[in-house]
Amino acid sequence: MYRLSCIHCGAEYAPGEIIYTCKKCGHLLTVNYDLDAISVTKKEWEQRPLSVWRYRELLPVTIKPVTLQEGGTPLYHLERLGKELGLPHLYAKHEGMNPSGSFKDRGMTVGVSMAIQLGMKSVACASTGNTSASLAVYAAKAGIPAVVLLPAGKVALGKVAQALMHGAKVIAIRDNFDVALALVRELCIKHGIYLLNSINPYRLEGQKTIGFESVDQLGEVPDRLVLPVGNAGNISAVYKGLKELETLGFIDRLPKMTGIQAAGSQPLVRAIQGNLGEVVPDEHPETVATAIRIGAPVNAEKALIAIRATGGTAASVTDEEILAMQRALARKEGIGVEPASAASVAGIKKLVEEGAIDRDEKIVCVVTGHLLKDPETVIKQCPPPIEIDATEQALLSVLHL
Repeated sequence: MYRLSCIHCGAEYAPGEIIYTCKKCGHLLTVNYDLDAISVTKKEWEQRPLSVWRYRELLPVTIKPVTLQEGGTPLYHLERLGKELGLPHLYAKHEGMNPSGSFKDRGMTVGVSMAIQLGMKSVACASTGNTSASLAVYAAKAGIPAVVLLPAGKVALGKVAQALMHGAKVIAIRDNFDVALALVRELCIKHGIYLLNSINPYRLEGQKTIGFESVDQLGEVPDRLVLPVGNAGNISAVYKGLKELETLGFIDRLPKMTGIQAAGSQPLVRAIQGNLGEVVPDEHPETVATAIRIGAPVNAEKALIAIRATGGTAASVTDEEILAMQRALARKEGIGVEPASAASVAGIKKLVEEGAIDRDEKIVCVVTGHLLKDPETVIKQCPPPIEIDATEQALLSVLHL
């Protein structure tokens, strides 16, 4: 029902082959389904619970999946922020409400299930944090060992804690994420460990369900779908999934795919704004939004296609803009997210203020991780608790009553 294909040269590979990039040209692979053979109807999908596995006909897993009931995350109408920005149809898809607190669970339920399906005995990844947490959780559920490589001192403690608690072997390297990814790829290829970074095309299949759910919850295709961009897997996956829905006749158009990066780590933005054929990596990416502190996004080739094919765009936001929006989401909408998540909404604020988007658009911003993923950053930007004597007078004095 499906096959692996190179997005550049078209070479095809058997589904059971353990491969991450094309053996002929080295480019990225994608999972192609025989869509003509898929008989499920949209009405049948709608009768199932909202989750990743609602859409199982468009996923490669044929065994009982390794699942923690991921997906089905809320779509919030940002009424107060939308009113301030002059955007009456502004929404946030809160992926921080997944089991491990980030969108990565969508990919890991599929990726770890595929590891079992393919007969692999252990899994590994490099991570800026959320991937390691999610891999550890799903490997624990599957009962297989997990190895995660992290850039030392560059990962929020909430994410490190998750990986440690769920039993992964956590290794911190004294270099950045891109070096960690190169190292873990070699480890997996040489030692028969299954790689579950987003270069693995199967993992992205789970992540595309963000787009499916957004359409189902909104009741229509949004005009614009906005995602933070680190390794560029998410924006690529969502575009691919929506293209499949269009081919099946479930939707009749695609949203404008819009990618937001941090100003200190914006290789995709430079490629879009400079109309470049490929991304030129940032050798020393830096941002408070650790989840998107990636200078050489492995899925850049797919992301450029997604943005350009839909008439979308890419923009960067400063750390100050990211943190300001993190606070605004929490205090005006009650939505607590980690810094990278706030980048999508901060990017829309910037684009609308620049006059780059239509204020009447229906916009879905994907916020990718929970507030508690990075409590240190929260504490640094908020005043400490007020400490008082345990008396009514002291209490009233600080409340100014």
